[in-house]
Amino acid sequence: MTDAKIYAETPNGIGKDGDPSRTLGSSETKGNEVTRPFSWRRASLTLAALGVVYGDIGTSPLYAIRQSVLATSADLPIPTAVMGAISVIFWALIIVVTGKYITLMMRASNKGEGGVLALAALAHRSQNLPRYLKTLIASVAGIGLGLFYGEALLTPAISVLSAVDGLRLENPALGLFVLPLTLIIIVGLFSVQSRGTAQIGRIFGPIMIVWFATLATLGVLSMLETPEILFALNPFYAVVMFMEAPFVAFFALGAIVLCVTGVESLYADMGHFGPQPIRYAWLFAALPALVLNYFGQGAAVLRDVDNLESPFFALAPPALHYPLVALATMAAIIASQAMISGMYSITRQAVQLGQIPRMEIRHTSATDFGQIYLPRANTLMMFGVVGIVLILRSPDQIAAAYGVAVTGLMLISTLLASIVAYKQWKWGIFPMILVFGTFAIIDIAFFASTLASKFFEGGVIPVAIAATTIFFMYVWRSGRRVLMDKAYGGGLSMEQFLERADKTPLRVAGTAIFITPRLDEVPGSLLHNLKHNKVLHERVILLRVDVTDEPFVPEEKRLTVKKLGKGFFTIEAHFGFFQTPDVPRALQSSRAFGLAIDLETTTFFVRRETLVPARRSTMQQWRTKLFIRLYASALEAAQFYRLPPGRVVELGSQTEI
Repeated sequence: MTDAKIYAETPNGIGKDGDPSRTLGSSETKGNEVTRPFSWRRASLTLAALGVVYGDIGTSPLYAIRQSVLATSADLPIPTAVMGAISVIFWALIIVVTGKYITLMMRASNKGEGGVLALAALAHRSQNLPRYLKTLIASVAGIGLGLFYGEALLTPAISVLSAVDGLRLENPALGLFVLPLTLIIIVGLFSVQSRGTAQIGRIFGPIMIVWFATLATLGVLSMLETPEILFALNPFYAVVMFMEAPFVAFFALGAIVLCVTGVESLYADMGHFGPQPIRYAWLFAALPALVLNYFGQGAAVLRDVDNLESPFFALAPPALHYPLVALATMAAIIASQAMISGMYSITRQAVQLGQIPRMEIRHTSATDFGQIYLPRANTLMMFGVVGIVLILRSPDQIAAAYGVAVTGLMLISTLLASIVAYKQWKWGIFPMILVFGTFAIIDIAFFASTLASKFFEGGVIPVAIAATTIFFMYVWRSGRRVLMDKAYGGGLSMEQFLERADKTPLRVAGTAIFITPRLDEVPGSLLHNLKHNKVLHERVILLRVDVTDEPFVPEEKRLTVKKLGKGFFTIEAHFGFFQTPDVPRALQSSRAFGLAIDLETTTFFVRRETLVPARRSTMQQWRTKLFIRLYASALEAAQFYRLPPGRVVELGSQTEI
């Protein structure tokens, strides 16, 4: 899930306001996908997808082959280790990436959007789901979010460090500069995020074309010297590796899986580019280049086992090593940028769905909807990446941590997609078990291998990140439920209040909008205003902001307006989890319901809670204190809903929890 929306008008018709109803050109709908004839626009989107979507998987050749062969070379002859690893890598690219993600997962679109949260929301909407299955979906979605954060922290660390490490391999005396230069690049990358990524986004594609062309060229030249590496296309060599050393080969899967890192981006970016450009970019550019380079690296190791120190840089003549380090570093920065932008996107989804506390979301472009910047998330991620680099310090150690997050996400996607296939695509039980059971076996094998072989070598890091994320999500969501029970649900009903509304001593001109999570109950802010100021406005609106489990809600379905009488109205403003809840803009649609709202004469009333620990709480004391801290750190509702600062009145109240 990357910053693909910098390309403004997307194939799914998502314009700058995220309205999927704004389509471009003619289209043909096929299932959940939108397909169009190939055009220059499709070509430009394919180029953009190549740069943004495949930045992560495109930099895997920097470290995947070395880790894969090293995992078995101590117990197997080098030719067997090389041919077996290359064969498994090739078929992993064909089965996992091409078969599962490119062919199948692209069908599981949530109104054109992909990603673990979008997929979980899609699965959760399936009809006739038992309660335990809905709970399971919500749980694995939280785990998937935590694993994604783990992958998001590890990608910049391993990509940049592996690229810069080429300096040490070329000249050992430069090894002292690898770590400082890596940290400078990482800190610099995070420091420029607030400026937006439009400029760097426009050069993603061309740079990655050069990168993939270089991968393919170097691979072909190496294969011409050692053409027998092509025999690794035969899966027999993978079988031989498992037969000769089954346990060693099993543990090697934890390293081989590095070749498919970034597969979740293929699915997550579907809504930004559309499925066809992503497929074209993979089938006609990324896949051929990666296969040629992996086989070329294998050929280099077959020729000289010393090339195993760095099989990637061994492909190039010595005179080109420094330029190749520079190109690899640029590709690594692109891979890192893609993951950073993806982290912004999925964090926004989590905020909108109430999974984590509200935080500031800045739009860094006036025209391009997808350019967002989250200051708090950016800072936390930067410290996390820097911490990982300083703790692990080498690509080998980071690689040990990397696979756990990737394989965990792969397994979760398979589980959620199988529910969608069975419940919504109406697959029979046997086809569903055959197809997704096969993918699940592969995912479980990769996941089990990474846990068994890498957990104590660094794999504990993404697990710890995921566990920490899930823990805070649990505290936040459970605390919010307790707060809702304390603050709402036992108050005065609107029906009772309206019966007495005529007895109010004074009603003043203007409109008052009270933001509340419940429309059947009088908001505490309204009662506070009435108690202290002893007035009601001429027109009173209770407003509830509803974030649905769909990515986008079109403008014509934005508002639900109900007239209660005596100058009272209720409004529900509906937003998708990919949209920013801009309340003033949404209220402009109220004219269609005969309710004209002039913001210049409207006052927004927002309740501001101050939480204090209760003597007897339904939560443990430590959980209560932690939730109070999380609640205090959340962005104020007035800022989050983009209310005009001069028209907001905050009415404070103290609530025991």
